[in-house]
Amino acid sequence: MTAARQSDRTTNWRAVWRLIKPYWVSEEKWKARGLLATVVVLALGMVYLNVLFNEWNRVFYNALESKDFVTFKAQLWRFSYLAFIYIAVAIYKVYLTQALEIRWRGWMTRQYMDGWLSRQVYYRIEQASAADNPDQRIAEDLKFLTSGSLTLSLGLLSSVVTLVSFVGILWSVSGPLAFMLGGRDWVIPGYMVWFALAYAGIGSFLVARIGKPLVQQNFLQQRFEADFRFGLIRIRENAESVALYRGEAQEHAQLDSRFERIRENWWQIMRTTKRLNVASTFYAQFAIIFPFLVGAPRYFSGAITLGGLMQISSAFGQVQSALSWFIDAFTSLAEWKASVNRLAGFNLAIDTASHASSGIAVARNGVQDLTLSDVALQLPSGVPLTGPLSAAIGAGQRILVAGPSGCGKSTLFRAIAGIWPYGSGDIAIPAAATMLFLPQRGYLPIGSLRAAVSYPLAAGSYGDEDIVRYFGLCRLDHLATRLDDADNWSQRLSPGEQQRLAFVRVLLIRPDIVFLDEATSAMDGDTEAALYSLLANQLAGSTIVSIAHRETVVQYHDLRWQFVADGVQASDGGWLYRIDASVLPARRQDFASHASASRTQ
Repeated sequence: MTAARQSDRTTNWRAVWRLIKPYWVSEEKWKARGLLATVVVLALGMVYLNVLFNEWNRVFYNALESKDFVTFKAQLWRFSYLAFIYIAVAIYKVYLTQALEIRWRGWMTRQYMDGWLSRQVYYRIEQASAADNPDQRIAEDLKFLTSGSLTLSLGLLSSVVTLVSFVGILWSVSGPLAFMLGGRDWVIPGYMVWFALAYAGIGSFLVARIGKPLVQQNFLQQRFEADFRFGLIRIRENAESVALYRGEAQEHAQLDSRFERIRENWWQIMRTTKRLNVASTFYAQFAIIFPFLVGAPRYFSGAITLGGLMQISSAFGQVQSALSWFIDAFTSLAEWKASVNRLAGFNLAIDTASHASSGIAVARNGVQDLTLSDVALQLPSGVPLTGPLSAAIGAGQRILVAGPSGCGKSTLFRAIAGIWPYGSGDIAIPAAATMLFLPQRGYLPIGSLRAAVSYPLAAGSYGDEDIVRYFGLCRLDHLATRLDDADNWSQRLSPGEQQRLAFVRVLLIRPDIVFLDEATSAMDGDTEAALYSLLANQLAGSTIVSIAHRETVVQYHDLRWQFVADGVQASDGGWLYRIDASVLPARRQDFASHASASRTQ
């Protein structure tokens, strides 16, 4: 089990502080602290208003008992303006808390997205399976962290201040309780305070004992929900393949299996919640009558008035409610803790991936050629894939990389791109060289066709005339009028059209070195020939390195790198590979004829 997954399950308060602290010391700290201070003042104002309402209870009910109409009428007016102030304070407390929550969440979302998307961290996390469902952790767990932290901390603050404010009132108004036990007279000063402490203590112990499993159950529920949503999205993304394979039954079975985990865990949550609600509901309902029960003897003995009894009941309710913060907030605490655990694991995964040392050193310097020096490739598990490879890619060369599937051809491209850290050796790249990698399956963002063609730059980075011209050269004339159409182009275009669109990007970007990883595998032979000739014509000075299994592309290259098993067996039972370089027969006449054909189309 990885360190990130272990952190998913257990998180200490130091880790919680590391998650919460950054925003409050960031560039937005003064606005954040100002908002928080305002919310705290409003929360304390609500506690003060509750103290005034408690005093109002005593005066109002004493007026009822003595039939004092003047005082009764005055207290109604007093209640009206106190209630108006309380409503205004409560409304703005919620409003400003929500404003602080969205500012905090927005800042943290940007920070996590920056960390996740920088230095190909997202790619390394997926390769190492360090954290499941990063999308959910950024979208939902950050929301739970910010909203839960504010709600719970402000609730705890209000409870502490309420306890401090009302415990003195309850102590003074409840008075001593005198009784005889075992032949001795006993006097308990401020006895209602001790009853409130005992009542809340017993309730908190029972709720904590009963509800403890909720933390892990909520953690698993969030994970299972994310897995289920991911399965649904996968069907949307691969709808055509599923339909062609008639794979609906298998997909249905997999979704059923994932939903079954949700259902089973939900039933566990239901059972735990039911036991928790039995305890908390009984606790809350009995708390209504409890102060009258223990205060009745002194009222009926004449030691306190009706107003005093009602003030005791109100003060006891406030003290008991403050002491019961843990009981009332337990379910929210469990959900918050589950989200914190998942974020702590994700944070650790990002930190580990971003600071992980790469065994393959990729550097840009003053070299003339792209040079591989003793580059040995490995799988993420540490299983070696190739022996030490040493080679050079000169300016303007056309290199064909060939070999059996799984020998490490695409992995070599990833290492040159700097996204494959598993292995050893050095890769030196000319400092001023621009490189572009075309995988077999390209990426097309959802949006306008212009934005899809311009990716990774923003829409509008290239002129429409250039785009339309290259559409024609790459046999995509039928798309020339759809630049402003918004769509999910990876689902709308055929694999061959997507690969031709990638060639349009190459012609727009005009890199110094182009790496083609089976970039024409979905094209027919004639189109493939036309596009390779087009590259030779349009990018005459650029270096082209291709991975291909079809021998028809050989004629467009002058050097072959053949991956060959060198007779050394790897630890997983496979073979280590080396590169054998050979010069290919020049076919400049064929090359030129294809280039001429592409220009006339």
